[in-house]
Amino acid sequence: MSKNESSLLNMVLTMLLITAISGAGMGFVYEITKEPIAASKLHKQREAIREVLPEFDNNPIAEVYEMTSKNGVPLKVFPAKNNGEIVGVAVEAVSNRGFNGDITIMVGMKPDGTIINYKVIDHKETPGLGTKMDNWFKLDRENRSIIGKNPGKNKLIVKNDGGEVDAITAATISSRAFLDAIEIAYSTYTQRTDAASSVSKPNNKGGKNE
Repeated sequence: MSKNESSLLNMVLTMLLITAISGAGMGFVYEITKEPIAASKLHKQREAIREVLPEFDNNPIAEVYEMTSKNGVPLKVFPAKNNGEIVGVAVEAVSNRGFNGDITIMVGMKPDGTIINYKVIDHKETPGLGTKMDNWFKLDRENRSIIGKNPGKNKLIVKNDGGEVDAITAATISSRAFLDAIEIAYSTYTQRTDAASSVSKPNNKGGKNE
């Protein structure tokens, strides 16, 4: 009996020791990778802002502010200025309707909400299908491109749902999620009283079925 108790005690102590070492190791790894990860994220953010906006002479990241979307999620808004005048904004928006999870985009808009460009920052969509969103909605082919369009005037939802945008072939759910993120960015930004104009917004809802 004593031998069994001793073995049990040794097992418990061994498990506690392993747990303590593992925890300390994870903490150490987190500390040494925290700054590089933050730097990488900042670099990716900076490059996305530069890609989706016209020429600016301020620092949009230094002037960032937050707005709350209709879903209660805070969004980052990066204002771009040239000679002190607003030339556009970059809005980082997230849709949780992706086929495999969240889709995060940076969308550049003129002061009235017209889309200048976009950059997909993060997603987990299916390679070769949903991943095509990186460029699909920029292509000036058939009814794919959303560049130069205004979500308040154009019905930027997929054709399957009564809109005017061609969905990515075999990736309707990913397309819906991407356009949902665009609508979230637009509708959130144009809540501001200093938006250039107040326009009616189409119903950009889409189901989850293909």
